[in-house]
Amino acid sequence: MDKLRIEGGGPLAGEVRASGAKNAALPIQAAALLTAQPLTLSNVPHLKDVVTMNRLLAQMGVSVSLEDSTSGHTLTLQAADLNTHVAPYELVRTMRASIVVLGPLLARFGQADVSLPGGCAIGARPVTVHLDGLRAMGAEVDVVDGYIQARCSRLRGARIVMEMVSVTGTENLMMAATLADGETVIENAAREPEVVDLAQCLIAMGAKISGAGSSVIRIQGVEALHAAQHRILPDRIEIGTFLVAAALTRGQVTVQAAQADLLDAVLQKLRKAGAEIEVAQDAISLNMHGRRPLAVDIHTAPHPAFPTDMQAQFCALNALADGVGVVHETIFENRFMHVPELQRMGADIRLENNTAVVRGRERLKGAPVMATDLRASASLVVAALAADGQTTVDRIYHLDRGYEHIEDKLRQLGASIQRIAA
Repeated sequence: MDKLRIEGGGPLAGEVRASGAKNAALPIQAAALLTAQPLTLSNVPHLKDVVTMNRLLAQMGVSVSLEDSTSGHTLTLQAADLNTHVAPYELVRTMRASIVVLGPLLARFGQADVSLPGGCAIGARPVTVHLDGLRAMGAEVDVVDGYIQARCSRLRGARIVMEMVSVTGTENLMMAATLADGETVIENAAREPEVVDLAQCLIAMGAKISGAGSSVIRIQGVEALHAAQHRILPDRIEIGTFLVAAALTRGQVTVQAAQADLLDAVLQKLRKAGAEIEVAQDAISLNMHGRRPLAVDIHTAPHPAFPTDMQAQFCALNALADGVGVVHETIFENRFMHVPELQRMGADIRLENNTAVVRGRERLKGAPVMATDLRASASLVVAALAADGQTTVDRIYHLDRGYEHIEDKLRQLGASIQRIAA
């Protein structure tokens, strides 16, 4: 099992290029199931989860072609000859996002057997919103022996009021509705940029969608979708992680191929932490001018509020900041598993239910730590970059699910970091 060895203590400086967004790529890959014609995607990140989704699609009979490029990979998918409508446990258990094949399979083929998903152990992410929405569209849906079994002749448009805001639920139902008979209205829909990116891809494929990015999305079903090309949007969480790393190390970093309007809440908190931030058309620059960051309070909530996927990184920032920061996690009930590991590095953090009270310290010390989930692993890496001495981060397979060549990119910024093969 690979590890990262990090020698901390120095400021990050330089430029790095953002990758395409994992959380946008995965549902858009699944959208290829909606048509027999090819879907060509550019700026696709080379990540473990993307590879897993390609394997899942390929085992169903989807043609998968990947071309490497220095500016992001190009992926062509064509679902002309599917040989199964089953998404097996062996693949789905490693990645919760694989449930997004459910809606496209059911809409185009009238049947889908999808294993209940796995993924990071950060708390309950119920699939009931997916199933209730599909039932409202006329599907027969059961859960048998750990598999979601869904059947229909043709889905029909419906008004769906989502019980809770769910990104993958919104994406699944939006894709299913593109081929339904009539209009579907999704209320209390997720507003995340990745939902908008999926909608733009579907529109390029011939779907009729309005309202993506708002809490009400309308989809007018069509008979068939067609071939299209789409560029995956930049990964706002990767961008935010690099900016936090720069702030923690009192450095100066520019992230290229970035899109600032995806990170309004994060940039606002970084400015409150004392960072000077400049925004260009496709770049974001952060400069701490050698200063220690100031502690900031965080309250996670669905977009456009502060993203839960940046909570762990800001816990690390507060651990080295001047002052006390209070971090409220409202999305997942088990997303403070990074706290004991940060404490091993000397962080002063007190947990109270879904709240972390972080009293900043002048320095942290390197230590052996273990990643427990994707974003927790990112928080340990950024903390290690600013800590005194050496830190070894174990179980980085979590990190590889969401960050493309993170050690190479951090070395471009002057970090002393290396991957140790198992």
